[in-house]
Amino acid sequence: MKTQVSNSTSTSGTILVLGGTGKTGRRVAERLRDRAVPVRIASRNSVTSPFDWNDSSTWGGALAGVESVYINYAPDLAIPGATETIQEFVNYAVNSNVRRLVLLSGRGEEEAQRCEQIVQESGLEWTVVRASWFSQNFSEGEFREMVLNGAITLPVADIPEPFVDVDDIADVAVAALTEDHHNGEVYEVTGPRMLTFRETAQELSRAIGREVTFIPVPKQDFLAGARDSGAPEEIVWLLNYLFETVLDGRNAYISDGVQRALGRQPRDFAVYAEDAALAGAWSM
Repeated sequence: MKTQVSNSTSTSGTILVLGGTGKTGRRVAERLRDRAVPVRIASRNSVTSPFDWNDSSTWGGALAGVESVYINYAPDLAIPGATETIQEFVNYAVNSNVRRLVLLSGRGEEEAQRCEQIVQESGLEWTVVRASWFSQNFSEGEFREMVLNGAITLPVADIPEPFVDVDDIADVAVAALTEDHHNGEVYEVTGPRMLTFRETAQELSRAIGREVTFIPVPKQDFLAGARDSGAPEEIVWLLNYLFETVLDGRNAYISDGVQRALGRQPRDFAVYAEDAALAGAWSM
């Protein structure tokens, strides 16, 4: 049963941030520190809190003395085996006396929804943050080099996607980690409008001040290029899954998760692009 309390911060114990150096985890950790909330950042490269999803012997130390956990599974909850890993981790969390779980999930992914169910049935307090495609993929991730090269070459049609700003995801996650009234909520977070990849290229062109085009390419050519670049096979599989399944139109709608969680509108893609350009994200 969901507990309703005031909006004030209610968490006083340590919060474990998994993937604390990634797009969302880094921002979640920064915000928690700004609130003077004790935070433990765990990752494979951490000296003080090593954590590896593929090595459960690293989990106990990361979870020791922790009150809440931000679960950010890499590379994606859709990867085969992720469901079993999340189930095992949640069991560890329960046995470690963790009180609250906040799961970063993905829209339109059947496997991710199964992971959500595991968290929801854990007996712990929980919140799910179910996100659309990240705006920051164009500046901090997979598509940055394409933007720098002036051509976003992807195997997608003119299917619109309500790209969400990672800063909005972090704000929602931090609220869920620190405020009781988000318990039992599934926040499906998107941006305020839908854009095709062609339209994102136009927005990026305006923000950067030079032309960025969108060029659709055959899926097999794209995947072959990913393999040739040295991408691991599981990443190639994931890219195929995302472009073939998630971008089939099933997610072509706007959700109100940011508004419900934070009481404000989400950031628009154009604002994100302008801020990223000013910060030098695509400086040559």
